[in-house]
Order: sequence, then structure tokens, then C-alpha cells
Amino acid sequence: MCGIVAVLSWDAPAPPLDAALVALAHRGPDGRGTWRSGDGRVALGHVRLAVRDLAGGAQPLADEEGKVVAVVNGELYSAELRRELVSLGHRFRAQTDSEVVVHAWKQWGPAMLPRLQGELAFALWDARDGVLFAARDRFGIKPLAWTEHGGSVMLASQARALFALGVPAAWDHASVLQASSLQYVEPDATLFEGVHQVPAGCALLARDGRVRITRYWDLDYPRTPRVWADEGAAVRAFRERFDDAVRDRLVADVPVAVQLSGGLDSSAVLASATRSAGRSFDAFTVSFTDDGGYDESILARQTADHLGARLHVLPVADREVAAVFPDAVVASEGACINAHAAAKLILSRAVRDGGFKVVLTGEGADEVLLGYAHLRSDIEGTSAGVAATNAASAGLMLVEQGRSPALAEVERVLGFQPSWLIAKASFGERVRALLQPSFVAGFGDRDPARTLLSAFDVAGQLEGRERVLQSSYLWTRLALEGYILRTLGDGLEMASGVEGRVPMLDDRLFAFIRELPTTMKVRGGVEKWVLREAMRGDLPEAVLRREKHPFLAPPMGKETLAAARDILASESFRGQPFFQPQRVTALLDELPAMAPQQRKLHDPVVFFVLSIAVLHARLGLHS
Repeated sequence: MCGIVAVLSWDAPAPPLDAALVALAHRGPDGRGTWRSGDGRVALGHVRLAVRDLAGGAQPLADEEGKVVAVVNGELYSAELRRELVSLGHRFRAQTDSEVVVHAWKQWGPAMLPRLQGELAFALWDARDGVLFAARDRFGIKPLAWTEHGGSVMLASQARALFALGVPAAWDHASVLQASSLQYVEPDATLFEGVHQVPAGCALLARDGRVRITRYWDLDYPRTPRVWADEGAAVRAFRERFDDAVRDRLVADVPVAVQLSGGLDSSAVLASATRSAGRSFDAFTVSFTDDGGYDESILARQTADHLGARLHVLPVADREVAAVFPDAVVASEGACINAHAAAKLILSRAVRDGGFKVVLTGEGADEVLLGYAHLRSDIEGTSAGVAATNAASAGLMLVEQGRSPALAEVERVLGFQPSWLIAKASFGERVRALLQPSFVAGFGDRDPARTLLSAFDVAGQLEGRERVLQSSYLWTRLALEGYILRTLGDGLEMASGVEGRVPMLDDRLFAFIRELPTTMKVRGGVEKWVLREAMRGDLPEAVLRREKHPFLAPPMGKETLAAARDILASESFRGQPFFQPQRVTALLDELPAMAPQQRKLHDPVVFFVLSIAVLHARLGLHS
């Protein structure tokens, strides 16, 4: 796992990359490399987190003739592909997995993308055709930002590297309004003016003064899932593919650890890793000491003891949250809605300090196996009250009853309102009540729901599918891709130089899961049925029976509230153009006296506003 930068200047020499690589130094503390074309118009840069081929894996990587040069961030699980390329006459210089990108491009060009397996983002220059080509993995596990500025196309792992190259650090007002309305922006957008994301499953090609984005992969949920006459065979097939995905992600030349909660997903990853490797692992978990209702360490301990893992429990109190939250926001480059961002940064730092560069996580299981309460509530025939029984989900505004006027366009197009979007629209109502009227008025009758839907292939990816699959598709492409993986995942892991690997989002495993009927994912109101069946005998019964609980921190305590008051009283916050400081301060003053359920609804609003305030000040963003 690393940080990458690429610049193609149409007419003049590309700028020096030194400042951009310094901005990404946290992603790659083990090495730094650059390459520049003979005419100076193309420059590639790389900061390295040495995980594979420690002695020979330096980047940028080039072919034998020096015509194709690449920088790669992430991991490829590509032993078979490498062997195929060798059989076709390609000669590899090192043992690093990243070199596969260079030779696969020479062999197949853009058609190589469906062959690449793993978590990666890369950029390459092909001098033979004058092409800058870049791509991002199928689910967006690894980020890739890009922009056009000063006659150049620029790409980097994070926006701060683009700012270091001279791109103005400024807010994108439309994206701020979008996030203030439904929390998420479109998959190709960021909060920063002129800075885009290459969406998950997409590629960028720049040549002859033009930039083109194309999609090479999508979720493609079937209209008619496969029916399994022998469900036991399906469970066994799932387990085999899941174990393969975990086994692939254990390959490293450095020690590998596991993030562990009290839930099924990370516990299953630990169980599979233990079974596959035939040894015990170090596992890291967070313990929220101020509120036992959010503490999962007891169940995590049961799983660790059951599997013989060495468990590292990290106590997190309100004072740690207050101290770390601003750093977490800056690291994530996004708007966080809960103190879980601070907890995740604390966790990643502990993994690094424990001597680990690679950690396996359970992210993605709730998307592909319909684990969230809000997804279960969108299954046809399900009682509307199912999701409301999950207090943790309600606290994160994932479930809410009724319909939202703000989602009229969604209902017109889809024929229903996804439960999680109803909840996000409710969140948006509370946030927008704090916005400057002049800021909102500047967008006239802009419809955030219509804006989101316009980013997707509704006819190709949503029409004709079950409601729950439509909900899951939108959640995966917005919440998973834009927040869980990018903001909470890569941003906070790589801030500490830790590579997160996500077995549940292995594309071969997903290709199997995608074809399973909903009844094998949710049965009798119980989510992730096939995973629970596959793990029977491997995990404690308490974990197998546990309902999904999102990773959440408790509401703000006294010290976080005090830190929030300081941020909101700052001159920087008074100078931002979006929120009314007096209204925000009034809400902050009301929080301690609110009933618990009201606190759960308003805490995310305050964290969201604090995130904007921190980014405004710490990144020096212009209005």
C-alpha cells in the first residue's frame, strides 16, 4: 500500500513532485521514487509502504524498454495472472505484485482490467501511444483523485497532494450542499472545487488534450438470482470462496493482523485466517470506556479466546476523542458524522505501533450479504418495524420510518423510498436548518435526490431488481464507496501507514454472492444467513446469534463538547460561508439536556458541522 502521483502536461514541463510526495509521506514511510519523461511533460511519483518484495519492490515500475511506466497503490492477488504473462514471454524484474500492471497493460491494454484481482489504484504512462491511463478497483477500496489544472492532468491518492502541486484548495459549494442534504456526494465528486474521484470500477484515459472516464465493472445484480436446490452445497461453496479470499490477503512479507469487533464479519475473517494459516493472529479492538452500550470488547474477547488470538484492547474515552477527532477529519478528507472516525484513527495507530503494516478487516459484508437493518426493512413483505428494532442503526440515522418529501424524485424513478435514504434525508433537514439562507438560495431549486440518481445507470443497474437490491446498490455506491471505504477506511488506516485488506469485497467471492437469492442472505429476519451457516462451529454462539451493530462511538461527552465549542468559536469558523455560527452554537448548547434518542439524531449533525469547520481551517480552504 502506498501513495501515488501522476501528471501529464499538455504543452509544458510537468511541475516537480516533491511537495506532493511530502503530502503523501504518511502513506509510504519506507521509500520514495519519481520518474520523468525525456521531454519533461510526464511525471510519476510514489511513496512506498513496503509489504511485498521488501528489497526489490521500489517504484515507479517500468518495462524492459522503458516505454511503459507505472505507479501502483494497493495489492494485486495475481499469481495466476503473473504465470500467464510469463508464459506469454514477459520478463519480470522483481517479485512485487505491482509489476503485473505493467506487463498486463502491454499484453492487453485496457482489456486487462477485468483480469486484475485486488485492492488497487494505479496510473501508467505508455510512451508508445502517448497515453496516461489510470484505474481504481471494483469497489473503490483504494482512492484516486484527479483534476485538470494549469494545462495538466493530475492524479493522486489524496486531494492534499493535488493542493501541493498548486491546485487551489477551495470548497466545492455544490458538493457541500449535496452532503448537507443527504450526507453523500456523487461517486465522482469530492468536497473540493475541481477535484474529482475516479469512481470505483472506472478508468481514466488522457491523450491529445482530452480526458475520458469509462466504466469497466459494476455490481450487475441479476434480475433473477440462481436457485439452489442444495443449500448445503451453496454454503460450502461460499465458505470455500471466502477462505480463498482471506488466504490471498494473508500473503505478505511483513506480519499481518486483524481488526476485530464483537460482530460476525470481522470474527469470521479472524476465524478463516486462523484456519487457513494454521496459527494464531494478533487482533485489535476498541473499547469505549464511557458507555458500555457501545463497548464490543467483551464479545471480541470471547472470539479471540475461542480462536487463540492475541487480543489488544484499546480503551477510548471522551478525552481521546476530543484530542484526536480533528486529526481524523484531516486524514479522511471528508465529513465525519460520529466519533468512530477518531476511534478508527486510534485503532490504526495502535496497529502500527504494534509492529504491523497490514490488517484484515470485515468491511463489505453488510453490503454484499444485506446485513444492515435498513436493507432488511426494504425486503418486500418485511414488516416496516424490523429495522426500528435495531437501536444502534437508528442512532446512526440508518433507519427511519415514513416517507420524505425530499425523496419524491427517488420514489418516482424507483417506485419506493429506500429506508436508509429516508433517514439521510431526515439528517439533511437538521443540517440544512443550520445553513446560511444565502448559501442555499444560490442553488435555486436544485434537487439533491435527483442529483444523486443522475450519477447512476438506473435502467441498467436498478430497474427490474428487487427493492432490497436497489437499496443495496445505491448504498454500496454511495455510503460504502464514499464514506466507509474512503473516509473511515483508507484515509484513517493510511494516516498511520497501515494497509487495510478487505476479503469480503474480493470480486470472485462477490461474483458468487451476487447470484445468491435474497433468502440465502436474509432468512427469518436474520441477516447474513449464509455467512452464519458457513461459520457454525468456528465462532462462539453469542457472536453467531448477534444482530448487526454498526461501528459507533458514544455521543459527545463533556470534553468533546468543550473542544467543539472552541472550534465553533474560532475566527476560522466564523469566516466559513455555509453555516450560521449562532444556530450551530445554540444546538451545541442544547445537546446535554436532550433526551437520549434526540441526542442520537443531533450528534451526527454537530459532528458533520465540526468536520467542515476542521477542514476549512486545517486545509486552508477558500470559499
